[in-house]
Amino acid sequence: MSIKIIITILTIFLCILLAIAFFTLLERKILGYIQLRKGPNKVSLIGIPQPLADAAKLFTKELNKPTNANIIPFIMAPILALFLALIIWSLYPYSSASLIIK
Repeated sequence: MSIKIIITILTIFLCILLAIAFFTLLERKILGYIQLRKGPNKVSLIGIPQPLADAAKLFTKELNKPTNANIIPFIMAPILALFLALIIWSLYPYSSASLIIK
């Protein structure tokens, strides 16, 4: 694989992750308005950095491992779930698909 293809794939995955983060923000705002509360408008300018604050919170959380758990499935299950969710996005056509096919 050439470096151009790898950069294209990584860029697409980054855009997908950002889109998911902001769709989550939109969902939380709508739920806040439906429930007559402010929603995620607490962080800075109308809540735009809220997905970044959520990501920072998730990355700084302590990992609790059950003592009797099988370590390999315990670690691999979330990785596999994210991988499968991102692979589904490869079904959508996009303009730079000719870079990957060649």
